[in-house]
Order: sequence, then structure tokens, then C-alpha cells
Amino acid sequence: QVQLVESGGGLVQSGGSLRLSCVASGSIFSINFMGWYRQAPGKERELVAGITSAGSTTYADSVKGRFTISRDNAKNTVYLQMNSLKPEDMAVYYCNAWIRNLRGLGSQGTLNNYWGQGTQVTVSS
Repeated sequence: QVQLVESGGGLVQSGGSLRLSCVASGSIFSINFMGWYRQAPGKERELVAGITSAGSTTYADSVKGRFTISRDNAKNTVYLQMNSLKPEDMAVYYCNAWIRNLRGLGSQGTLNNYWGQGTQVTVSS
């Protein structure tokens, strides 16, 4: 009923920039926390950045000052602007969101967690 679709990954040289986007669609009443996670080969998935519906943000120490998360609530979209990319940023990036579903007659349903399919970010040195 709800889908998260990421876009914007790709290959970039060290020091370059990429902008990731994630659009949520489906039976949505409201979206709470939205975040970007990443997983590199052989490593655990980690939170890169997150943003609440009110706009409060959190970042992993490794990306502070280089990455910026933002969201457009009207478009159910979250973005991740990644600047000064390093080879260690290379990973599959996943969008995550806590979404309250829309039930019949416009009422709110349960709060569920959703993941996107992931988008590859490759940084060449």
C-alpha cells in the first residue's frame, strides 16, 4: 500500500556531489520520521541522516558538515544532498520512513516502518 522509491545514486569522483531523492506514495495519512541509511559490503546498515516532520535533523558524525537532509512534506519527499564525497561514503543508500496509513473515510490507521529498494552510490578515488 505504501512505496518508497529512491533516485539519484550513481558514480562520482572523490570530492564530488550527489543528491538523493525518495518519494513516498500510496495510502498515506501522515509521515513522521524519515531517514537515509547506508550499507557498505561487509558492514552493518547505519543511519546517515534523519529528519522529523517538524524539520529537526540528526546526522552521523562521519557526514556532519558534508551531507544535508531535507524534506518536502507536500510532496512526501525526502532529499539527501551529499557534498565532498569520499570513497568511504560508497554504499547502497536506503530511504526509511515511519508512515501512518490512511484508512477508509480519511481516518488514520497504524504506524508502520517502510524501506526503499536502495540506490548505489559509488565514489572513485
